[in-house]
Amino acid sequence: MVKMLGTFVRSESPSHDKKAVDRFGKVVATEWRKRGAKVRVLNNLKRGNHLRVEIWFGQGREPKRQIMLLGHLDTVYPLGTLAKMPFRISGGRAWGPGTFDMKGGLVLALFAVDALKAAGITPAKKFVFLWTSDEEIGSESSRRAITSEARRSDAVLVLEPSFGRDGRLKTERKGVGTAEIIVTGRSAHAGVDPEKGINAVHELALQIERLKKLNSPARGIAVQATVVTGGTVSNVIPDYARAELDIRFSRATDGPELDRKLRSLRPISKGARLEIRGGTNRPPLERTAAVRALFGHARELMRDMGLSLGEASTGGGSDGSFTAALGIPTLDGLGAVGDFPHGPREHVLIGALPERAALLAGLLATL
Repeated sequence: MVKMLGTFVRSESPSHDKKAVDRFGKVVATEWRKRGAKVRVLNNLKRGNHLRVEIWFGQGREPKRQIMLLGHLDTVYPLGTLAKMPFRISGGRAWGPGTFDMKGGLVLALFAVDALKAAGITPAKKFVFLWTSDEEIGSESSRRAITSEARRSDAVLVLEPSFGRDGRLKTERKGVGTAEIIVTGRSAHAGVDPEKGINAVHELALQIERLKKLNSPARGIAVQATVVTGGTVSNVIPDYARAELDIRFSRATDGPELDRKLRSLRPISKGARLEIRGGTNRPPLERTAAVRALFGHARELMRDMGLSLGEASTGGGSDGSFTAALGIPTLDGLGAVGDFPHGPREHVLIGALPERAALLAGLLATL
């Protein structure tokens, strides 16, 4: 498992580099073809290609019912990261860019299938693995494929990283959005005739203060200005300012309301103009009865192995939110156990890899 993980990590796959993602996709596709799976490349002109992998056990007709497994090929790291952050083994951990988020999960899927074959188990359903290329940048090109496949599935298992060093599954996620506020004012000399200008930076500051009122920790709503730009030189009234907003929300019903409130913003400074772009783009994964039941089943499987399994809520989004919003039972965080995703200390716990593969195999065998 570690050897395959090293191969995957060394094939860098930043989201914005189509050639690199496609190159890694071919590496993953080769492993699945070795196992007799049907691999279909979903060509994508804008980003990397997506992979649809289908496999079933036994002889005869293809099963009509299916389980969907979901994950992504892309990482947040630019090409060349391996030079300063190489794949390495130390202290019972595998370190490197993308080990935890989520190339470890891709490895687990392959070894779960190997485990079923080695045990001579013939599941009643087929498995469809959808590996997408743009999860880290919003899933714009893959969302249709994700929802289309989910509608044909009895359940969706998401191989995103687990939560915490104890490997908890993610049974609740916040919805996510990204928006921009663009302010247009009028420039003027800051010392000679400032009254002739319309200060875009001042207007943006007023709007950010207004947006703070949308925050509601009790309801799980957070609207944060994260990137702000504006102005040119110190003695010119700025005629342009811009802010990026990060939006998080816990309830599906709050998404449309937040979008409405963003669109309803009006200028405070006389003569200023506002433009609002973006908004909510990923629904929350709510802890429904179906999600709770699926987690309970996973926990029982772990108990049969003499291990414990917990659950957690997280503010981060994943493609599992799209499938859960359709009402398809979805269980997230089934990937590797580790820590520090998206950072120089990213790693997975090697000892937990076979445990997670066994859990995944058990789910595939019994759902």
